[in-house]
Order: sequence, then C-alpha cells, then structure tokens
Amino acid sequence: MLTYADKMEIVRQHQSGAPVQTVPLAKDLGVNVYHVPDWPGDLSGKIMKSEKHGGKSGYAIYVNQAHHSNRRRFTTAHEIAHFILHQDSIGDGITDDGLYRSRLSNAMEAQANRLAADILMPWHLLNKYIDGGTKSVDKLAGIFKVSESAMSIRLGVPA
Repeated sequence: MLTYADKMEIVRQHQSGAPVQTVPLAKDLGVNVYHVPDWPGDLSGKIMKSEKHGGKSGYAIYVNQAHHSNRRRFTTAHEIAHFILHQDSIGDGITDDGLYRSRLSNAMEAQANRLAADILMPWHLLNKYIDGGTKSVDKLAGIFKVSESAMSIRLGVPA
C-alpha cells in the first residue's frame, strides 16, 4: 500500500503543467476512473473498493458523466483526495452529492476539497501564470480547466 508521501509524490509528478490531468493521475495512484451516464439525482462522484473495477490499489472512482467537464475534473480530484487522505475511512464507498457532501464529517469533506484544489491548481503553476501577466480569474480558470468559482476561491478574490 502506498504511503501518504508516496501518493503526494505521484501527485507532484503530474503537476508539471496546466491543466493537471486527473484520470492519468488516478491511474498512477492505482485507481480506475469511470464516467457514468444517467446517474440519478445530483450525485457527483463516488470512490469505492471494487474487485471488478478497481485499479492496482483495488479502488475505483465513478463520476457523473452528465456534469460539465470542469466539474468532472474537480469531482475526480476530490475523490483522489479521499483516497490520499481518508483511504482507511472509505469502507464500502464514499458517495458525494452535488455539494460534495457524504457520510464523512464536514471536516473530512473540507480537507478533500482543499486537496482537490491543491491538485488542480498548484501554487507553483498558478504563480508562473500570474507572474507572467495572466491575472484574470476567467483566463486562469480556462487554463487550469476549473470553474471560475473554484479559481476565485483558490485566489481568495470575490467571484
């Protein structure tokens, strides 16, 4: 089983340029990703152990295919964050609704959201673009393939 440090090193290896590719990252962590059509309600994503669908780690991430591609990327990063931070709490699965709420504590969901932002919008890449003159939220959001809302939160500016 990979340690936290091992997992974070794999994340860093995938942060050489924007946008960070979440599906290859998950695969390198040993987690398979599936985009699920016709998912009920506002479910965004789920991570679970799966003998049939799991990657080398035994885990699989399922993402609502109907959501916008930026949303699917954040959902995938959020579920990767659960794998990195909360693997021992996944049990038979963590399902996140549209607001990234699950049976886990609010603190654990907030941790997963923060790490998802760190994965998708690492400061070393953001600063490279900002220092190069790209400062608008919408342009940065486009480069990193995240929502303007996510980028605003990351930069600490009003949406």
